[in-house]
Amino acid sequence: MDESSVHSTYHPKSQGIGNSQILPRDYINQREIEIVLAEMAEQVAVRLRKRKKKARGVGLYIRFSRSEQAHHLHRHQKIEATNQTKTLIKTILTLFRNSYQGQAVRQIAIQYDSLVEDAIQEFTLFDDVDQLQKEEQIQQSIDRIREKFGFLSVQKATILTNGSRTIARSKLVGGHSVGGLDGLS
Repeated sequence: MDESSVHSTYHPKSQGIGNSQILPRDYINQREIEIVLAEMAEQVAVRLRKRKKKARGVGLYIRFSRSEQAHHLHRHQKIEATNQTKTLIKTILTLFRNSYQGQAVRQIAIQYDSLVEDAIQEFTLFDDVDQLQKEEQIQQSIDRIREKFGFLSVQKATILTNGSRTIARSKLVGGHSVGGLDGLS
């Protein structure tokens, strides 16, 4: 019997923003998997910026095909607080490349956690502050264009490849588009 108090409000220890998808087929080609990972990392980064947050942790979950002996891969890494697409994609791809051994992939999930307000800026002695500000301005401009004309209005050429899922996911309707595709609308 659960004797938890229903009157006290639950406050999670940490919050995160993420998304997952079951792929329409087994993805065996590493380049195709990396394209889907980069697309998802970008889409979740858009959601992160919409909520005016930065992530200090990045998580990657991959479930392999039933034909594989391995069941899944789960990796997590702490990072400097960021919401920049380029940095988040690079981190996700590094986590993947360091662990992937050629298995057929069927499901992918990405999670950004340990969220902080985006007003927080972290710099090292080696950072080029002007370059970081320019990259942030470019990202904000891309976000504004996408907000006005749709997510597909500014994309990389990789969305035209066989492995890409961005166009197909942007057309989802009903319950399939509710769970975190707001970065694609």
